[in-house]
Amino acid sequence: MASGMILSLPFTTPSLPETFFSFNPMTSYASYTSPRADIGELRRLRSLLPPELQSWVTVEPATDVAPPLITCEELGRDQVEVQIDLTKWEQLAIDQRNLLFWHEVARVQSDTIPRDGWEMAALAIGLGGAVGELWVQDGLLLLLAMGLCGVSGWRLYKRNNGQKTLQEAISADEKAISIATRFGYTLPNAYKSLGSALKTLIEQTPKKKQRDRYIRRLEALKKSANRAKQQVGTGGRVPLQEERNPRPSY
Repeated sequence: MASGMILSLPFTTPSLPETFFSFNPMTSYASYTSPRADIGELRRLRSLLPPELQSWVTVEPATDVAPPLITCEELGRDQVEVQIDLTKWEQLAIDQRNLLFWHEVARVQSDTIPRDGWEMAALAIGLGGAVGELWVQDGLLLLLAMGLCGVSGWRLYKRNNGQKTLQEAISADEKAISIATRFGYTLPNAYKSLGSALKTLIEQTPKKKQRDRYIRRLEALKKSANRAKQQVGTGGRVPLQEERNPRPSY
């Protein structure tokens, strides 16, 4: 291959329903040029919180190195913080930001935010205890240590299960559409805005695993849009995913 040539691999994203997803190039963009503008955007996003969340959900700029575009973190039992990388955030249209923000709001409402639980500490303690009991040859304590390892390991597996977290994200997308309609969006415009936001994230995400998650969310959103279109035609209400697939009772 000649020096300086770049191999370009074609990448396609799922086709979208024209009625619900056609992206309007006239959607307004804003550019942050000062800390004051950042503060203004954070204040604007706080105003998009549903009233029932405003007292215990805050919106702050991300401070980590190479943070995700937007994420949630539980600071305490009654305190959740939405963290935003404003440098990346400014590259999105206003409507795209709104729907991605409401996606995080939906995760808060559904209580699906990952917690910094006791599992890692318990796993470390269990492994250390197991090694120690092997040395002193105490069978009962060894069984207790191995049991602690098993419980904490299973909890970690469940918390990081890819399919489970994907389904939670898809459910949050549908709830974000519902929240958008509460704030004055029409159903088609809500689907268009979230669909175009996911498409932009697909195009900008270099990591294949994360990009595939966005693709699958986009495909699920397309199906949801088709259902919504049919329901609008028949005058019915579009059920949310957990209403179509209720959680089993234990």
